Amino acid sequence: MDLQQMRYAVAVADTRNFTRAAERCFVVQSSLSHRIAALEREVGAQLFARSSRRVELTGAGAAFVAAARECLAAADRAVADACAANGVVRGRLAVGVIVTTAAVDVPELLRRYRDRHPDVRVGLRSGRSDELAAAIRAGDLDIAFLGMPQDERPTGVETVVLDRDEHVLVVPAGHRLAGAERVTLPDIAEETFVDFIAGTPARAQSDRAFAAAGLVRDVAYEAGVVEMITGLIACGLGVTLLPSAYIGPLAARDPQLVLVPVVDGPRRVEYLAWSSFNPSPATRAMLDVLGVG
Repeated sequence: MDLQQMRYAVAVADTRNFTRAAERCFVVQSSLSHRIAALEREVGAQLFARSSRRVELTGAGAAFVAAARECLAAADRAVADACAANGVVRGRLAVGVIVTTAAVDVPELLRRYRDRHPDVRVGLRSGRSDELAAAIRAGDLDIAFLGMPQDERPTGVETVVLDRDEHVLVVPAGHRLAGAERVTLPDIAEETFVDFIAGTPARAQSDRAFAAAGLVRDVAYEAGVVEMITGLIACGLGVTLLPSAYIGPLAARDPQLVLVPVVDGPRRVEYLAWSSFNPSPATRAMLDVLGVG
């Protein structure tokens, strides 16, 4: 058994198709199929149930592939550590980011990182703060940019505060509050709201502010992306509360959106999060680029 056979097995597990797995591994299908068959003989169990139309992991295959992923990750880490000992950063870096990140210009950060460490393969994924923090704890992400209500802090991960921000009210142009100097939560509690999906940290920031004020609001529209939220507002379907540092630049380019300060509105803290347990050379290099040490 060798690492290449493990890579082939993982590729088949991921694609559920021998042809696509072979393409992913840059080998002909017959060679990949032969190596998988030899692997199954060595393991003494069928790893994949296959027919002319479908491929599925068997119970033994699921157990093998899970362990194979760990072995491959360890092998990649060994190479990365060896290269780092010679002053060269290699390997992979998995970065998570919330869609409303404002404290860091993520594209510009990734450009600077690539310029310094071109041999690192960087992967980027967006998601909810709680999901991204969980992915760091599980080892699926190396580093992430999170946004949390001011009374909540990510758990089980190392963090640094990047910024603290206040939410502003976002209304369509022509709204009755568009010209207001400032508003309070009681002023807007009767409005129809557009917001993030219930249960997410982004939604919790506003929910907690209204609950703390003893107010109930009507969230008629829920969306997972800011573009949908602002689009609904621009059409006059509701209002929302968003972090000022994020929405400010967007509203400045969109005459259909007007921002109004909120006296007692939600507050958000942006965090940089990572695992302090044996961070990879690629992770340490990113922390260095960010000035975190």
